[in-house]
Amino acid sequence: QVQLVESGGGLVQPGRSLKLSCVASGFTLDEYSIGWFRQAPGKDREVVSCITSSDGGQYHADSVKGRFTVSRDNAKNIAYLQMISLKPEDTGVYYCAARRTYECWGYEYDVWGQGTQVTVSS
Repeated sequence: QVQLVESGGGLVQPGRSLKLSCVASGFTLDEYSIGWFRQAPGKDREVVSCITSSDGGQYHADSVKGRFTVSRDNAKNIAYLQMISLKPEDTGVYYCAARRTYECWGYEYDVWGQGTQVTVSS
């Protein structure tokens, strides 16, 4: 069964950090580009960051540049989203997704995780 499972979300204070994990099963992650998305209450889902399948190039939304980093451990079939200097506006449900293309930016993904809640609040 092709599946992605996110973990690592939680409640954190502004300025703190979190690292989300995205574990793949049923397929080999190194052949896929990985996207990270978030959806805040009452808002549309937005793409946050992504990493390409081939050269590991990263792309980030302007709102998270310099604060979010994407990485992948192909040997473990896991992708990560490292978030630092978190802000209340980073609150939302975070999803990882995978697609078998070179480019990673965009919304047309084939496999989606179930999401993990991130709440940034004092």
